[in-house]
Amino acid sequence: MKQASNAMCRQVWSLPELLRQQYGCLEPECRKALTTPEIFSIQRIVLTGCGDSHAAAMAVRYAFEALTGIPTEVVPAIELSRYYSESQLGFAPHNPLVIAVSNSGGIARVSEAIQRAVAHGAFALGVTGNPDSPLGRCASRILPLSVPPFESAPGTRSYLVSLLALLLLAIRFGEVRGRYTMDQAMDYRADLLTQADALERALPAMDEQIKRLAGEWKDLEAFDFIGAGPDYAAAWFGQAKIYEAVGRYAMCINTEEWLHMNFFMKNVEKIGTVLVCAGGSPAASRALELAGYAGRDMGRPLLAVTSGENRFDQGTCQAVLTPETRYAHSGVLSQFAPLCLLAGYLGEFLGEEDGRGCKGPWAFAQGGRGITQSEIIVK
Repeated sequence: MKQASNAMCRQVWSLPELLRQQYGCLEPECRKALTTPEIFSIQRIVLTGCGDSHAAAMAVRYAFEALTGIPTEVVPAIELSRYYSESQLGFAPHNPLVIAVSNSGGIARVSEAIQRAVAHGAFALGVTGNPDSPLGRCASRILPLSVPPFESAPGTRSYLVSLLALLLLAIRFGEVRGRYTMDQAMDYRADLLTQADALERALPAMDEQIKRLAGEWKDLEAFDFIGAGPDYAAAWFGQAKIYEAVGRYAMCINTEEWLHMNFFMKNVEKIGTVLVCAGGSPAASRALELAGYAGRDMGRPLLAVTSGENRFDQGTCQAVLTPETRYAHSGVLSQFAPLCLLAGYLGEFLGEEDGRGCKGPWAFAQGGRGITQSEIIVK
């Protein structure tokens, strides 16, 4: 593994080996997470989490529907715990299936959401690295995560593991429900695993390109992240890494809404604009139009994160290529890597301390206090 110059980028370089190791651990665990009768009983799926876990849920939502044939929604934890209609919890025995993702399992709002869902008749699967955590204790079933220790940095390795666990669950559910053959299920799984080798091959050039771009962008005042569908999740995640690693102004918006709102922002030459658009994206035509307006017409500093053929105007838009996949849902395992590299190198060039070091105005966040020590209200 390359010894990159900062912890976040070293986390990115560790992803291929982590993917190989975690696939070997998680694939058999996902086969036994729920019984066959439990899988057949599912009528609706609700994915929930906070922070990076929320992004992971957004990234796999459409894959869940395509692979399982089950209507799936993503509900932020606080909305599931405080607003979600009771009539939609327990509307049938053990329904909906609520899948809550939290590596630590200690996030107060996720625990609250699961407690409320179960109290009103839902079935809850906790995807967590700590079965003894509040989430682990109140979920109906647990899918255990085991992310090997690594030097601290804004969540990168844990995000990959969450994505992998969720995709393997979706493949398993569809396989059990007869949506496709066992051979097809294994082909889906194999495509996930091939991302390890593909990312390993891509990283040297990707790292060099993004490090150079970060040097060009280090004095920009703000960042705009754009995407649609699963690409929106990667954009949302990229925005979060800028907050955590750099502390600069950042925003995430979907591809269509950017052309209704964000393009009005002033000082366009000072806004780093990152457009996430996988090569086979159904929203690609709109993304190409957007790139023309943002780069050619407005002169915004513009980066496209894409795969396959680079269809973006190379004169006005830089593009970083992530690995191609046989199946579209596999791409989420690698498309966030350049966004983490960008945040890591920007933080290094600017001399920023991750999370502002939880010092001064940010001291309340030390040890995660702001998200773990919150009043639990279950109604």
